[in-house]
Amino acid sequence: MSTAQEYVEPEVISDTKKYIAEAIGTFVLVFAAVGTAVFAGDKVGNLGVALAFGLTLLFLVYAIGPISGCHVNPAVTIGQALLGKLTALQAVLFIVAQFVGGLVAGAVLFAIANSLPAYDRSVDGLGANGWGPHSPSAIEGPLGGVLENGYGITAAIVVEILLTALLVFVVLASTDQISDVPLAGVSIGFTLVVIHLVSIPIDNTSVNPARSLAVAPWQPGAMGQVWLFIVFPIIGGALGALTYRGVFGRYDRLDS
Repeated sequence: MSTAQEYVEPEVISDTKKYIAEAIGTFVLVFAAVGTAVFAGDKVGNLGVALAFGLTLLFLVYAIGPISGCHVNPAVTIGQALLGKLTALQAVLFIVAQFVGGLVAGAVLFAIANSLPAYDRSVDGLGANGWGPHSPSAIEGPLGGVLENGYGITAAIVVEILLTALLVFVVLASTDQISDVPLAGVSIGFTLVVIHLVSIPIDNTSVNPARSLAVAPWQPGAMGQVWLFIVFPIIGGALGALTYRGVFGRYDRLDS
């Protein structure tokens, strides 16, 4: 998979550098964006959290995009692999790097949150995804516990498939050579903003298995539901790649 740096430098970027870039990029995405939700969510609201995700991805596109293509998301990597831009081994190693970067970020977020005496992870959580009693729209009682569940599993499945498909389609379409590639980061970043505005109230927005797995171990109840936020974003990513293939009609015209 050719990247911008490979067009301007005589030597080919090593796969190792790409994996390192993906790990660093996923760490930054989880730490900055989920960190905004955890540390400042009550101050900035859903709009602020959505902007944190979108703007973080935007600057990462320009920061590490020339090295690795800035997937920072297994769903995007799988979409690229389905189009033949990565070998199976490269895709697996990209995804491993993304999960490692995300898990390290999750551990750092928990360490910081846990240093606040008032923090209670059973109550405050760590920005994990969930449905039913773990949906952000669940109604809690005055003495704790859930009085009424939030959005159900079907809603979570539908939004994760559709919104991940949208994200992957925009990533592929924006980096196609017939597009205005220098503006790709803007379109991709603001797509992620809109995605979060739609789905934060439903399941806290995943569209990225690495983001979900990164914080699930630190929030009670999240590990039992994290499978959905791994499986269905991947299905959505594949759908987005196939939609791109159907609309643009070629496999071999991507810039990154």
